Amino acid sequence: MTTTFADPLERQRLYRRSLRIVVASQVFGGAGLAAGVTVGALLAEDMLGTDRFAGLPAAVFTLGAAASALGVGRLSQRLGRRTGLAGGFVAGGVGAAGVVLAAVLGNVVLLFAALLVYGAGSATNLQARYAGTDLALPRQRGTAVSVALVSTTLGAVAGPNLVTVTGHLALGWGIPALAGPFLLAAVAYLLAGAWLFAFLRPDPLLVARTLQAAPAPEPVPAPPVVGAPGPEPAEAPAPAPATASASGRVAHGVAVGASVMVLTQITMAAIMTMTPVHMRAHGHSLGDVGIVIGVHIGAMYLPSLVTGTLVDKVGRVPMAIASGVTLLLAGTVAALAPADSMAVLLVALALLGLGWNLGLISGTAMVIDATTAEDRAKTQGNVDVLIALSGAMGGAVSGLVVAGSSFAVLSLGGGLLALLLVPVVAWSRRGASVTETDPSGRL
Repeated sequence: MTTTFADPLERQRLYRRSLRIVVASQVFGGAGLAAGVTVGALLAEDMLGTDRFAGLPAAVFTLGAAASALGVGRLSQRLGRRTGLAGGFVAGGVGAAGVVLAAVLGNVVLLFAALLVYGAGSATNLQARYAGTDLALPRQRGTAVSVALVSTTLGAVAGPNLVTVTGHLALGWGIPALAGPFLLAAVAYLLAGAWLFAFLRPDPLLVARTLQAAPAPEPVPAPPVVGAPGPEPAEAPAPAPATASASGRVAHGVAVGASVMVLTQITMAAIMTMTPVHMRAHGHSLGDVGIVIGVHIGAMYLPSLVTGTLVDKVGRVPMAIASGVTLLLAGTVAALAPADSMAVLLVALALLGLGWNLGLISGTAMVIDATTAEDRAKTQGNVDVLIALSGAMGGAVSGLVVAGSSFAVLSLGGGLLALLLVPVVAWSRRGASVTETDPSGRL
């Protein structure tokens, strides 16, 4: 493997092929992801008979995503991306099927147990963004993440807009209409897992690890020139950097990237979770909800190609700050939106998705920069645990905040929380150092 892929052109060929395989899987994964986002809260509201706990489904499946992120990350570290990602998507498909069964039986306990397993698909869909970066050059990392994310758009936008269609299909089979999108999720996640298991080979993470462990070729000395003076005495080699210092910089880079993604996830999850409940309470149809959430999810993923280029060209830190500003604007617009104005809600949720996109890609690039192939998958899994837990917290608290105050208070509070990104990225400068992969010193 080393002799084949050590050639830069061959490595780039495999990088592009792996990215194409990941892109195809993300189309299916996006469709599976959309079900829980669009109707999870509404299904729980119907089965529980109250909207007070409407945020619990998001909290439960993001808790499942947290556990799965840890498992997928560690499985990928041991056996490669192919096995880890395929297993996670299959688990998500099984969980989605369990949600459908719970809706048919009217069993709330089974509903939440199935949502917990369904969260594996969400975690895997997010972790798949890393698979395209394993063989990417440092200057390609933001772009590689963005390509994987933007491919999610096709399925993620189509999913919410198929709510009515899948609902009618479900009713025809004697299944509650709100469980219809989970039928789509089950099929989509299982297809994503089968695709990756069949085609993501050779495994990009295993190839990257082998290349990293391969010894560098010995330089060939130039032949001596007759009559030339003898070689100068060799200079003493520079002392190697302290291991503690190097590990400290790695830990700092991971912490900053994780903090950026956690803050954006809390804000996005809290506002997004309660938007369908807020809309239905004010007379909007299920089709209207699907359109708004579809636009939101599109804004989460569609700008990725531009965002990835900006993260690589402009820098990680400026784009993280842009995320905080955009999320504040999203929360402000949502808070001020008239309850019956679908157009203003569309703008607010589009801004919310864009702010999340900026934070996720800049934070992901920071984490990738700070890790190596030897520890990357495990570290990425640990980081995604934090992201999933933060989403669970945002989803769980959102229903209580709205019940105790209003959707406007929730939205404005989420936007203000996103402003914490500014001191976080200022902290990143304390551990910044000029590196070979980033000669300008930008993060």
